[in-house]
Amino acid sequence: MTTTEIKNNDFKDVVFNRQSVREFDPNFKIDPAELQAMIDEAISAPSACNLQSWHFVVVNSDEGKAKAKSVLMPFNHPQLDSCSAMIFVLGDTQSHLVYRDVWNKACEEGRITPEKRDQIFNTFLPMYEKATPDFLKMDATIDGSMAAMQLLLVARAHGYDANPIAGYAAGKVATTFGLDASRYVPVMAIAVGKKASEPITTTRYAGTQVTEFI
Repeated sequence: MTTTEIKNNDFKDVVFNRQSVREFDPNFKIDPAELQAMIDEAISAPSACNLQSWHFVVVNSDEGKAKAKSVLMPFNHPQLDSCSAMIFVLGDTQSHLVYRDVWNKACEEGRITPEKRDQIFNTFLPMYEKATPDFLKMDATIDGSMAAMQLLLVARAHGYDANPIAGYAAGKVATTFGLDASRYVPVMAIAVGKKASEPITTTRYAGTQVTEFI
């Protein structure tokens, strides 16, 4: 994982001054290698049982944007037209099928013992292998959501702006990009680029209104 492109390492600024940008500079392009680096950094996010149930489709070509436009609601077309890239984050409901690879690698590298690896396999794999489709979808959606939030912050750390988007025809996203709709669950689309105007500074409810201590 590389962090060489990070321009803003001020945690408070990255987190608390992040705003949703809906108008980008259409002439500004982000190099595909940096887009990949941003995803590499975003997937350091946590995931349930370390399944890493996420998948990304990077739309940064005219052909890709035409496909994306076919599933986006019209009010999200301006972000698509002007952004450097729109990254669709999907959950992978079959990530448990390659789960052994991650832990076998950790074992080969001496980071865990074979006994610990086998304990992980015996604890978590049966749960996912016997899980219902609804459980797998929920689990993958949670994982994808954590990676998507991290990607929003990573983009800001790289000096860019972003807009999280859920306004699309969810049932068409996977097939539009040539993916198996029975496997991949759309979680969020994220428009990334350089802002062309200042976004609206939104207000938040007081934390006490949405918190209970018991």
